[in-house]
Amino acid sequence: MVVSNEAQETRPNEGGRPSGYSQELADRICSELAEGKSLRTVCKGEGMPSTQTVFRWLRTHEGFCDQYARAKEESADAMVDEILDIADDAANDWMEVHDKDNPGYRLNGEAINRSRLRVDARKWIASKLKPKKYGEKVAVGGADDLPPVQTADMTEVEVARRIAFALQKGAQAQEKTH
Repeated sequence: MVVSNEAQETRPNEGGRPSGYSQELADRICSELAEGKSLRTVCKGEGMPSTQTVFRWLRTHEGFCDQYARAKEESADAMVDEILDIADDAANDWMEVHDKDNPGYRLNGEAINRSRLRVDARKWIASKLKPKKYGEKVAVGGADDLPPVQTADMTEVEVARRIAFALQKGAQAQEKTH
C-alpha cells in the first residue's frame, strides 16, 4: 500500500513515537535545544520522535531546518551560562575523610576534573556553534610587533602592494640568514 507524503506526515508511528511532522513538535524540540540540551537528550523525552526522524525532517522541511539552526546557535549562549554555574558550584570539591589516622577533608580531584571536562566541552561546543562570539580570535600579521593586516578599506591594488612588500621583506630576511 502506497501512502501519500501528506498522509505520512500526519499518521502516528505504530511504535509509539511520533514520526509525523508538526510545527508544535518542532517548536518543542527547538525550545529544548535552545536551552542547551542535546538532540539525543531531547529525543529521549516522552512523546518525542527519534533522532533519525528529526534528521529526516531537517532534510525535508526547510522552515524546520532554519528554526533548528537558530536553536542550536541559541544553545551556545545557554551552554556559556551553564559554564558559570559549573565553575561556581563547589559542592563536591571537598570530601570528608573517615580515616582515623588522617581525619578531616580532602580535595576531591575527581569531581574537580569532571567539572573541568564539563566546562571545556561546553566551551568547545559554544565556539563551534557561535564562532563569531565564542570562537578563538585569529589575527594575521607580519611579525609579533606588527598589528594585524587590515584589508577592509584597501583597494585590490593596495592589497597587492602590501603582499608584494611582505614577500620582499621575507626574501630579504631569508638572504641575510644564508
